[in-house]
Amino acid sequence: MKTVKISLDSIDKVKSFVNDVTKFDTDFDLISGRYVIDAKSIMGIFSLDLSKPIDLSIHNDDDVDNILAILAPYIID
Repeated sequence: MKTVKISLDSIDKVKSFVNDVTKFDTDFDLISGRYVIDAKSIMGIFSLDLSKPIDLSIHNDDDVDNILAILAPYIID
């Protein structure tokens, strides 16, 4: 499992992010404070405070480099 910080600060970013993660047959969790949301759920994402960075947990150790390459526009350092 790999965890990175992401930023989803616009509606368009959320829509494209959900489209990107649904391409993978892997579980993704978004963690904001004590809330854990399925990253493939657009309704769940909009229930989070999107003004702050969110932790993304990727539950796949085999293809993580490919996943990170596709999700690079959302990842912050």
